[in-house]
Amino acid sequence: MNLAAVIDGHPDDAVALIARGRETTYGTLRDQVAHLRGGLGALGVEPGDRVAIVAGNSWYFVVAYLAALGVGAVAVPLNPLSPGPELARELAAVGCRVAFADPSGARSLAALDRAAAPELEQLVTPTGDGGGPTYASLLEAAPAPVVDRSPDDLAVLVFTSGTAGAPKAAMLTHGNLRANLDQCQALPIRAQGPDDVVLGALPFFHIFGLNVVLGLTLLSGASVVLVERFDPQTTLELVEAHGVTVVSGAPPMWAAWAALPGTRPGALATVRLAASGAAPLDVQVRRTIIERFGVALVEGYGLTEASPVVTTGTGLEAPEGSVGVPVPDLEVRLVDLDGQDALVGDPGEIWVRGPNVFVGYWQDEAATRQALDADGWLHTGDVAVVDDDGYLYLVDRAKDLVIVSGFNVFPAEVEEVLLEHPDVQEAAVVGVPHPHTGEAVKAYLVLREGAHLDEEGVVAHCEARLARYKCPSAVAFVDRIPHTATGKTIRAALR
Repeated sequence: MNLAAVIDGHPDDAVALIARGRETTYGTLRDQVAHLRGGLGALGVEPGDRVAIVAGNSWYFVVAYLAALGVGAVAVPLNPLSPGPELARELAAVGCRVAFADPSGARSLAALDRAAAPELEQLVTPTGDGGGPTYASLLEAAPAPVVDRSPDDLAVLVFTSGTAGAPKAAMLTHGNLRANLDQCQALPIRAQGPDDVVLGALPFFHIFGLNVVLGLTLLSGASVVLVERFDPQTTLELVEAHGVTVVSGAPPMWAAWAALPGTRPGALATVRLAASGAAPLDVQVRRTIIERFGVALVEGYGLTEASPVVTTGTGLEAPEGSVGVPVPDLEVRLVDLDGQDALVGDPGEIWVRGPNVFVGYWQDEAATRQALDADGWLHTGDVAVVDDDGYLYLVDRAKDLVIVSGFNVFPAEVEEVLLEHPDVQEAAVVGVPHPHTGEAVKAYLVLREGAHLDEEGVVAHCEARLARYKCPSAVAFVDRIPHTATGKTIRAALR
C-alpha cells in the first residue's frame, strides 16, 4: 500500500483541485505527481528520507505531498509563515534532505541559516530561489511508479506539542492515516463522496487540514477548493461561487463568520455537512451559525497522535456541547485518577486505542512511553465525561497547553525563547481567553536588574524566532513568578 494511491481510480476528467480559479483534474494531477516522483528520484530521494513541505494550501503543497509519499519518503509539512530560526530547528530535528516551498514558504526559507539545518541538500521553489531546482524542472523528469510501502512504514511527521512537553514530531504511518480516513467514511453519514466540493481552508501543515480535509477529499474523489489565506468575506464568497458542500473548520473560522456583518442567510445554502474541531467551540457561536445560515454545525474531538479524529457528531443528533461519539473501529476509555474506568457523568482522562493511533515521537523514547502505554493505549491528557447515551463532553485538556486558533502552543517552548533575551531573568506563559482565537498567549516576565524592556520589544524578539500564533499577545512585567516547593511554576495563580 501507499497513501499516495488515494488519487487513483477516479475519473480522469473529475476535478480534484480548485486553486485561484483554476481547476486540476484527477488525470492531470496523477500525471503531474508521477513526473514529480521521477524528479525526486533524480535528486536521490530514497524511501525513508524526510522531505519538508513549506507551503500554504496550494497546488504546490498537494503535488509535493503526494510525490513525497509516492517515492516512499516521509512528508514533513511545516508552517510557511514560521520565521527562519523555527524552520531551521524543525528541519534539523528530523533531518530533512529536501524541502519544497511555495512563494510564501520560499520567503521564510530565504531567512534560513543553512548551517542550522546541515542535512538539507535541496530547496525546491517555484523560481529556483536559493540555487535549487524548480517545480517545473522536476516535472520534466520521466514519470516514476508509486513505491509500495507497508502499513507500518512512516508516512508523515507532524510537529505537535503532544500530550506533554515541548513540540516534537509525531510519527504517523501509512496505515494510521488511511485507517482514520476509512473510519470517517464509515460514519452514519459518509463524510465525503465524489459529488462533494470541500472547502480547504484549514492549513494543510495541521493534521486536521492534512488528513480530514485534503486526504479525505482525494480518497473520495471529491473536489477541494484551496484557500491559501482565510479571509471571512472572501472565503464565504468562495463557498457560494463553487457550491461547496462540506466545510470543516476550527472555531475561529466559525466565530469570524458568526461576527461578519451583512451576510446573506443563504451564503452556506449548498453546505450539507459542517464540522468544527481542533478546539472547543463557543456555544453561542454555534447557535449563531445555525440560526443565521441554517446549517447543522457538528463538533468533534481529535489530536495529531490519532491521525486525528477520535469522536464526532457527524450523522448523529448529538446534544449541544457534545463532541459526539467515537469513530468506528476505535476504543475509547475515560480513566479516573485511580486508573479505573470513570463512571457515567464522572470526569476521566481520554485514552484511545486503534489503528489510527500513532507509533510514537521521532527519536524521543521517553515522550513516547509517556504517551503510549504497553497495551497500546494513547493517554491524551484531555479530560471528558460521558452521558448515558455515550456522548462525550470535554471538560478540561492537557495541562498547561494553550490552543490558539486550533493550534497547540506549549508554554515551555515560548518560555525558552523568552529566556534567550538578555534582559529576561525569568519567564512564565499561560493561555488567556481571546474573542477571536479562543485563547491567546500571555507572558509574565521578571527582568534583570537595570533592564528596560517593553512589551513591543518582547513581541519582536519572539516573532523573529516563533510562528506568530505562538507569540505573546500580552506581556506583564512582575517582581516574582509563583512557584511550588519543587520549583514548578504555579500557572493557575497567574491565570
